[in-house]
Amino acid sequence: MDQSHGRIYTFHFIMLCLSNALFSASYNMMLPDLPAYLSSMGGEQYKGYILALFTLMAGLSRPFSGKLTDTVGRVPVMIFGAVICVICSLLYPLVSTVAAFLLLRFFHGFSTGFKPTGTAAYVADIVPITRRAEAMGMVGLFSTIGLALGPAIGGYVTSIWNIHVMFQLSAVFALLSVVILVGGMKETLPNKQAFRFSSLKISKSEIFEPLVLAPVIVTFITYYSYGVLFTIIPDFSNYVGLPPASKGMFYTFFTAASISIRLLAGKVSDRYGRLPVLKVATVIMAVGVFTLGVANTPALMLTAAVIYGVSVGLNSPAVTAWTIDLGRPEHKGRALASMYIAQEAGIGIGAYLSAFVYHNDSRLFPVTFYSTAIVTLAATVYLIFIYQNRRMQTVKQFVFSPGKWFQR
Repeated sequence: MDQSHGRIYTFHFIMLCLSNALFSASYNMMLPDLPAYLSSMGGEQYKGYILALFTLMAGLSRPFSGKLTDTVGRVPVMIFGAVICVICSLLYPLVSTVAAFLLLRFFHGFSTGFKPTGTAAYVADIVPITRRAEAMGMVGLFSTIGLALGPAIGGYVTSIWNIHVMFQLSAVFALLSVVILVGGMKETLPNKQAFRFSSLKISKSEIFEPLVLAPVIVTFITYYSYGVLFTIIPDFSNYVGLPPASKGMFYTFFTAASISIRLLAGKVSDRYGRLPVLKVATVIMAVGVFTLGVANTPALMLTAAVIYGVSVGLNSPAVTAWTIDLGRPEHKGRALASMYIAQEAGIGIGAYLSAFVYHNDSRLFPVTFYSTAIVTLAATVYLIFIYQNRRMQTVKQFVFSPGKWFQR
């Protein structure tokens, strides 16, 4: 795309959005049924590992996906991530032990370790800087559509046929995502290099981009709650009285709310800045999680889903655009990988700790949600009292001691 014309909605952008929706639906359609599937193998006590292992591998693979995105290209990285989804979806029906399931779940994490990194860098390449958050919001919107439709479709297919058919459908969705990438996407990385196994060698400086420390901290804290909710919401849905066929309703309401705010949030972020949007988002997120703590009916739980969905719709485009803003242009992949490492770490730790606190005891739902709300508010505290103060201190140092800055 010619960025100077300020256009976003080109053929490549629309195809990328569609690929994102299919990819997201592929791996998210499993979420409502995986806990029961693992329990049927005798692994009920390992429910927290379903999301934790997935995000652990995603986080471990991020430095590699970041480097390859900046060297081999955006499109190959996206294709690799989507192909992993195809392979894993076809393998789930073949596993019959808890150990094999957890190992496959760990391997499946490669998918989200690669594709989102390549996708975000590709978007940053083809859209104008002045509309960056808006574009990220649109791409995220399609991912969220996949997040909403995936669990709903997966739950329906499992209830009508069986979970094995659902796994096969997941593979079909991922394969369609690959087809779009192979047939419709033009590489945007200039001077890309051919892949060599030496490209997988990672130095310390390539693991983390220090310029994006602030969005990394905010991402880690806010996605902690995401890990909590998507681990115990299936059980919580049963607790408040939702029928089994409707256990994906939380995701549907959450997604609808997130979709409704994303485009507006991106435009506001582009116009007024990332920080004001993020401060509001983190407060709303804490309110949504707190509401789950007092929820004892389906209506109140779904109200909390809407509140939380609005917060995620505000937070995601702003923090992604903020990461790209602060990172070096030639290291977009590394900057985004750093943010996604924090995202996976937050989700994984949230998933593990929530399973530990909840411990399959419905009486502990409120404690789990209240503690998560407190953690979420830490992001608000950081943005208002720590990051802003440090930024003001940096400005003062520049004003009163400019010499040392120009020597850097």
